[in-house]
Amino acid sequence: MELTSKPLRSNAVVKSKARLRLNRLLKNKWLYLMALPGMLYFIIFRYFPMWGLLIAFQDYQPSLGMLHSKWVGLKHFERFFFDASFALLFKNTIIMAVYNLVFFFPLPIILALLLNEIRREVFKRTIQTIVYIPHFVSWVVVVGISYIFFTTEGGIVNDVLASIGLPKIEFLISSEWFRTMIISQVIWKETGWGTIIFLAALAGVDPQLYEAAKIDGAGRFRQLWHITLPAIRSVIVILFILRLGSFLDTGFEQIFLMLNAMNRDVGEVFDTYVYNVGIQQGQFSYSTAVGLFKSIIGLALVVGANRMAKKMGESGLY
Repeated sequence: MELTSKPLRSNAVVKSKARLRLNRLLKNKWLYLMALPGMLYFIIFRYFPMWGLLIAFQDYQPSLGMLHSKWVGLKHFERFFFDASFALLFKNTIIMAVYNLVFFFPLPIILALLLNEIRREVFKRTIQTIVYIPHFVSWVVVVGISYIFFTTEGGIVNDVLASIGLPKIEFLISSEWFRTMIISQVIWKETGWGTIIFLAALAGVDPQLYEAAKIDGAGRFRQLWHITLPAIRSVIVILFILRLGSFLDTGFEQIFLMLNAMNRDVGEVFDTYVYNVGIQQGQFSYSTAVGLFKSIIGLALVVGANRMAKKMGESGLY
């Protein structure tokens, strides 16, 4: 009896679990329906194109297609790692990525904390609108504005320098100023937009915590340090992990528009290199291998940062 009853019991458990899942699905059907467009987007435009990564291991010929192109294994990766330009590309990309992480990532947090301290809603909404606007300006326009301000021929900044007796500075073609120009453009364009998530997290902080802190004699800084920052700490950790996933994505369009023959030694990064060898020179397999290497580094950073966050007591990304 025991031998025959155990399979029957296990089948009953499986059926009950399946029925429970179906009931949950039907109960939350509208939520799943709302999530469906986003899921389809990622499946069609993110996951399905991953099959194209196979050409990184082939001598891909468009006329032959992926199925009939010659398989060469790690040939393109070896070529990339032993190429003379690899060290320069890796160095430039890492420096730009660190600049973005160190100088840009904290600024939306700081700005969100400052905006949260504004008590008059009219002023707060006005400032939010002003700092959001640059996000909707394309990089072409941002670079154009930079040229108007910083060119040596009629640029506003250089005209001011000349008027006070200082020499003009070639901001746009100088290797020394290239990275500063890039990170300054990113800060101006994206800092305000980056505050949205942090402001949403701050809106969920219980006001009674601040009232209790005031009764205990805590000032604004104490409230910020002991209530506000702990309340958004998990959000900061998650966004930091996500930022590491795109650590080596330095922004192709912006850097490509700012590049010229005089600053290429500090401005050439993986993104622009992939465009040059993949699109302009038609080396599809080689450029795919370079892009895949960059993605693997990002994946490793996300996994490592997520494990570290969990060890530190945070929920992490997954």
